Amino acid sequence: MAHMIGKQLESFSVMGYHQGEFKSYTERDLLGRWSVLFFYPADFTFVCPTELKDLAEQYEGFKAEGCEIYSVSEDTHFVHKAWADASDTIKAINYPMLGDPAGVLARQFGVLVEEEGQALRGTFLLNPDGKIVLYEIHDMGIGRNAEELLRKLQAAKFVHEHGDQVCPAHWHPGEDTLTPSLDLVGLL
Repeated sequence: MAHMIGKQLESFSVMGYHQGEFKSYTERDLLGRWSVLFFYPADFTFVCPTELKDLAEQYEGFKAEGCEIYSVSEDTHFVHKAWADASDTIKAINYPMLGDPAGVLARQFGVLVEEEGQALRGTFLLNPDGKIVLYEIHDMGIGRNAEELLRKLQAAKFVHEHGDQVCPAHWHPGEDTLTPSLDLVGLL
């Protein structure tokens, strides 16, 4: 399987549910800013609401970084609304929830499990040009950490803006970075 780093976002058109309204979303909505596509298996499940809640709790941090989050499942936008109506946890979500019942996005990002009609837990960070700069894919039973995703977004933005510097493990904004050079080889 080939890696997806640097892969360009392809065209798509899906419906989403956002703050009580249905809206159409295309690739153009993701261009010009940092974006996270956060795939999860299905609404009305077990691990999924814990992840979406975790993202909702970190959402202001993502917005402060100029990044929009788009959660994506193979459910329709109607099911997203029904879930928000039934769950205070989901009702509190302020980022768009995209419906992907035809699997257009899940196939584009390689996370669709065809025989189950569900997406693996895939997280994709796209730069303002619509190129994937980081991703991770989990089995359906393994939840993710939104705080760590926010840290990775901050590191990706720093490297994007300061191409001559890189961020070491556990880096946070304001901490020292590294400038790759022959002098550092083998010393860290």
